[in-house]
Amino acid sequence: MDPITAFAIATLMMMLNGAVLGLIHRDLPESLRPAATSWRFGTLLMAGGCVLLAVQHELPAGFVLPAANGMLFLGLTAYWRALRQFDGWPDHPLILLPFVLGTVGVAWFAIVDPRLDRRVLISSIAWTIMFVSSAHILYAGRRRDNAMSRRVLFVIFVTLALFMLVRAGYFALSADRVTDILDGRSWMNMATPLMASVLPVVGTTAFLLMCSERIRRQWEHAASTDALTGLANRRTLTRVGAERLQRARAQRDPFALAIVDIDHFKSINDRFGHDIGDLALRHVADALAKAAAASALPGRQGGEEFVVLLAADRDQAQQQAEHLREAVRSARFRSGEQEVAITVSIGVTSTTANDDCLDDLLRRADQALYAAKSGGRDCVVLA
Repeated sequence: MDPITAFAIATLMMMLNGAVLGLIHRDLPESLRPAATSWRFGTLLMAGGCVLLAVQHELPAGFVLPAANGMLFLGLTAYWRALRQFDGWPDHPLILLPFVLGTVGVAWFAIVDPRLDRRVLISSIAWTIMFVSSAHILYAGRRRDNAMSRRVLFVIFVTLALFMLVRAGYFALSADRVTDILDGRSWMNMATPLMASVLPVVGTTAFLLMCSERIRRQWEHAASTDALTGLANRRTLTRVGAERLQRARAQRDPFALAIVDIDHFKSINDRFGHDIGDLALRHVADALAKAAAASALPGRQGGEEFVVLLAADRDQAQQQAEHLREAVRSARFRSGEQEVAITVSIGVTSTTANDDCLDDLLRRADQALYAAKSGGRDCVVLA
């Protein structure tokens, strides 16, 4: 297979992958569409650049070489931008710098001082910068999600960066023997279009899998959190609470829970409306989340009632509950120009030897909450 055929095959595969990405674009959530658009744009530019390189003998070198390399540079810039958008990095005009400098450099050594080794060196440096920068984005985002697809794409970018450095060295050492990137006698000329197709083909598959993994995580998050407050929902509280109770019974780990209820919440809705009531719920949820211990799990049970799972014994649970109550009491909540005082009543209980299920603890905590309400509210009662 000669280099022209290799470029043709690589171009076809790139265009097919770009078409597939275009077909599924509408099925992606709105948050992922900008990144997918940039990635598709990059794939099509890469395909266009490969086409121009394959027919470079049919067109003036002063036109086709800067145009082809410019399209490839811009395509890689689009890949880089797609990864930045995927991980929430802002746009920055400096990402265009390798494209601009690379295109100008190739144009100079194609028109003013025609030299293949210099063109290859410039393009290899530009490609390497963009490969390494894209790999950095992927590596930096591993804390957010360390999916296998992210790691695969990271390896692809690093491998291609290394290949570009080898390619630059090869042409620097073979300047007298290789004068054309379409010369089929050079193994590097055969390898280059194949390596160039790895990112638009295999890389596109990995990028789509990253999108799929992001969507799965979003659905999992939506299924486990309360839509209004962002805290754990009742389903998550039940599951995690049962797990912690089982561990407490098996390993004697401390475990307690607190039921938190907003005092006079109905009056807030009656006076200010349900929209303000929703803001009040979020306000309390935020105060609980900030004040809860690192090992605690606050969640919304329903209505104006919250549950906090505590990795604490009886005395520690009461202290932590008092801290939660004071955190809500001291947090300022405003409705327009008017400050609204919000307090909570809390019922607390810890595990006993007779607890068979989480409902036993919830029942005792609920009874303690009722006592707190009856005792004047804005207080903690230990069951």
